Amino acid sequence: MQENDNLSEIKTEDQVIIDNKELSFFEALIPVVILMAMLAYNIFLVEDQEWFGGYTNQIILVIGGAVAAVVGLFNKVTFKTMLKEVWENLRSVFVPIMILFLVGALAGTWLVSGVIPAMVYYGLQVLSPEIFLPASVIIAAVISIATGSSWTTSATVGIALVGIGTALGINPGMIAGAVISGAYFGDKMSPLSDTTNLAPAMAGTDLFTHIKYMTITTVPTIIITLIVFGIISFNIDTTGNADISNLLASIDSTFNISPWLFLVPVAVVALILLKTKPLVALASGIGLAIIFAFVFQGPILEGLSDSKFSAIVNSILTDTSIVTDNEKLNDLFSAGGMNGMLWTIYLIVCAMIFGGIMDGIGALSRITKALLSIATSIFGLFASTVLSCLGLNLIASDQYLAIVIPGKMFKQAYEDKGLAPENLSRTLEDSGTVTSVLIPWNTCGAYQSGVLGVGVGEYIGYAIFNWLSPFTTLVFVALNLKIKMLRDK
Repeated sequence: MQENDNLSEIKTEDQVIIDNKELSFFEALIPVVILMAMLAYNIFLVEDQEWFGGYTNQIILVIGGAVAAVVGLFNKVTFKTMLKEVWENLRSVFVPIMILFLVGALAGTWLVSGVIPAMVYYGLQVLSPEIFLPASVIIAAVISIATGSSWTTSATVGIALVGIGTALGINPGMIAGAVISGAYFGDKMSPLSDTTNLAPAMAGTDLFTHIKYMTITTVPTIIITLIVFGIISFNIDTTGNADISNLLASIDSTFNISPWLFLVPVAVVALILLKTKPLVALASGIGLAIIFAFVFQGPILEGLSDSKFSAIVNSILTDTSIVTDNEKLNDLFSAGGMNGMLWTIYLIVCAMIFGGIMDGIGALSRITKALLSIATSIFGLFASTVLSCLGLNLIASDQYLAIVIPGKMFKQAYEDKGLAPENLSRTLEDSGTVTSVLIPWNTCGAYQSGVLGVGVGEYIGYAIFNWLSPFTTLVFVALNLKIKMLRDK
């Protein structure tokens, strides 16, 4: 039922988009411009980025929503219409939020059960001086998939690999590029990664459909990356020894490492391949990890809390840190549990508030119509998405916002073109997640260069996976390869 004569409901296959005849294109842009201005002010002019308890971006999204509401009121949109769209948006992300909570619990239980340490332990042993750079890509990828965090991977194994490679006489920029390439491959493909959960939540698809569809562009990109690093490795001289015995000894002395621990991730992967619901697959992974923690890591559990049971509960709910005799490993062997996912969950909720109000006042309809008039082809739509993600990484300096805002803005445009939502979620990751590390003032670029001790300018050319990913996704679109369309009803 229409709220007033100026609003009409345009029904699509599974969503109602409100078109406000009173709202002009420039009025629709007002909340977006103000949102971008606030983000720019926060990044470039505010020294203390921890104001509002570190939830600045979330607060700014809510303020942007308030501005959109004022614009809507001036254009004869009722609060009831806006609140209805906000509620629909929040309902749509209920399952992704539940998955995020389970992902946090999975990370904690996989740590205390020894699953993640086992992956690190066996992953390090594939290191060989003759193939150091491609091996570094693989090691970083394995550990990043296991942890779901490119930042943690770089801060631990990445530092070790840069130190080892430098001792061998390899250019630090090459090593950092290899580490970052592998780390962001894992960050993209791991169900533990917050960005991998965030992108499908914004686009309207599910986690495992998103991961499966990403392999189409991500696997060729990482293969090309490995080939290039292989060629580089064969053409540089290395000296010294890649001594990782101290790291292996620290892991071995802290955890009970066994190949049997790999049964946990193998079981989860098997459930995923059998198309089990994500909530069931992740919950099963948590349950198996709990059993393996009692079987293999009794001393670890006893050292974490007064009882083994409370240690398990803490690993599911809150921060867990396991201290080793090697400082490089201590940051790696820590997890935030469900509590560690709250920042991303709050961001999703605030984005849904902003997007819901933009939906309710008809602004998204106006903006997407303008975009469609410019990007008349499917390739143009994908290219516009890539450029928007790159632009937000440049301006907003935050990879989460480079996923959230284009995801919400472009969602209807993809549906109007008959494109399945996983096209959008994949493009968001191919251009939003991975390019953030290529920008010096972006949070990711600043973090990686600071941790690895290598400037962005030194590694940008060698972060092959990161800068190649946006081009790969556009090549696939230009050649019309594996572009999934919505089924006709």
